[in-house]
Amino acid sequence: MILTTTNTIEGFKIIEYKGIVSGIGVNMPKQRLTFNIEKYNTSISDGITKARTIALNQLEQEAKQLNVNAIVGIKMDIELTASNQVTVSVTGTAVNIA
Repeated sequence: MILTTTNTIEGFKIIEYKGIVSGIGVNMPKQRLTFNIEKYNTSISDGITKARTIALNQLEQEAKQLNVNAIVGIKMDIELTASNQVTVSVTGTAVNIA
């Protein structure tokens, strides 16, 4: 399956639009008793990566249920709460391409 943030895929033609698909991933990085900015940044970065992976997997699974071979126009939103909870939400348009 092709995933892209663009609205078209070079070399392919969209032949059918099946609808909007979405996914959300949440990750709570482990809290540390001591504060070290490098460890904090690494923890947040790892949290974003894990949450993004979860969200994109959900997006792809939802698209597979629609029997499509691509998702175009993917938008991603990343939120970090005061308690360091990372939330990533993604949406896109499920399409068939040829």
